[in-house]
Amino acid sequence: MPKYLTVGHLLRQLQDLDPGLPVRLAINPDFPFAHYVGANVVVQNGMAFIADDGQEDYLPAGVRDALDWS
Repeated sequence: MPKYLTVGHLLRQLQDLDPGLPVRLAINPDFPFAHYVGANVVVQNGMAFIADDGQEDYLPAGVRDALDWS
């Protein structure tokens, strides 16, 4: 996996998943929370920006383990 994700890399990772599956952002290994993903994508300066849309809850322990954040 590249250090800097591209739209193509992200699409390949998501293409086989259930399209109804909710998506969350895992934020900050020192204070691990799940955040909602914003609905808008802004393209500017050759990059796509997807906003965080607020905090949901603590990141589940299994996710922290899979990300090697524990």
